[in-house]
Amino acid sequence: MLDVICRSTKMGFAAIARVTDDRWITCAAKDLISFGLKPGDELEVETTICHEVHKNSKAVYIDHVAKDPAYCDHHTPKIYGIQSYISVPVYRKNGEFFGTLCAIDPNPKEINTPEITGMFQLFSELISFHLDVVEKMMLAEEKLKEEREVAELRDQFIAILGHDLKNPIATMRMSADILLKMSKEDFTKRQAAMIKSTSFRMQTLIENVLDFAKGKLGEGIVLEKKANNGKLTQILEQVIKEVKVSAPKRDILFDATLREEVFCDKDRIGQLFANLLSNANQHGSPDAPIRVKASTTDHHFELNVSNKGDKIPENSQVHLFEPFYRDPKGSNTKGLGLGLYIASEIAKAHKGVLEVNSTEKETSFSLQIPLTKQ
Repeated sequence: MLDVICRSTKMGFAAIARVTDDRWITCAAKDLISFGLKPGDELEVETTICHEVHKNSKAVYIDHVAKDPAYCDHHTPKIYGIQSYISVPVYRKNGEFFGTLCAIDPNPKEINTPEITGMFQLFSELISFHLDVVEKMMLAEEKLKEEREVAELRDQFIAILGHDLKNPIATMRMSADILLKMSKEDFTKRQAAMIKSTSFRMQTLIENVLDFAKGKLGEGIVLEKKANNGKLTQILEQVIKEVKVSAPKRDILFDATLREEVFCDKDRIGQLFANLLSNANQHGSPDAPIRVKASTTDHHFELNVSNKGDKIPENSQVHLFEPFYRDPKGSNTKGLGLGLYIASEIAKAHKGVLEVNSTEKETSFSLQIPLTKQ
């Protein structure tokens, strides 16, 4: 740009200057006359005409200083030995004054023409656009830096939650198992069973919070999908056993007919099932069984968990799979409200769907995922 200015105007020096009330700083320069200014160099702002351009917000074009009635006795041409001069204000996109685009030469030049003034005005606008882009890039880099710092804090949070909380729970459960095997006192066994059931609930809560944190702040639900059939049935049965520990009187009817291989993350499906079964145990009629059916069709694996109980209101059903949602009119509002949300996210990660159907007689949650890789 500055090279084009010098070639078009035949002037020996052109520059972009940052001008404030008390400073004149070279941002870029093209020097063909050994004027001596390089980027970063400064002039006393009062010795420049750019100082007046800043105050008046008006461009200055001088063909021949000696013949210009307004500038023939001006101190700036005398100080710097110039006879032709251009200075055009440059503004940021928000209207803030940035500086000037200027050019000088020790000899007179015919510059106050429509072609030259138009070119300088265009270049001034281009500089303004460039400043806006640079500022946005700097803001983007700053935001990226902040996001990286947040990501580091997120990873630390997830690591602490995953390690420092889950490990003590595993120790608690192991101790409860030892007491159940070695103790002969019924009271001790009941307390150990209660500790064990509580540990399962705590683990579920921690896993839900971990998955929520990863889903909202990090990489989302991560799957390790493999071909599963018998193993999937086993993990569903294990989840039922865990729920029975905390609700020994609850009748759970399980029917599994898996004739096709299911390509899935069995542990995640187990986590999804645990959330559904826990939800059914918590909200279903205590005197009615929970019915669980797992089956395969030609193309899908289907899992259904149903229980008797009050109908879920229509206005609540649309929010069931949202994080932290709990029915404000429900009889039981314990928990974080993440179980069904995490279950739905696991279904989505498998390219499947999780749906609810609630009537006056029964509430049913149904999962459907493809059998094969997708």
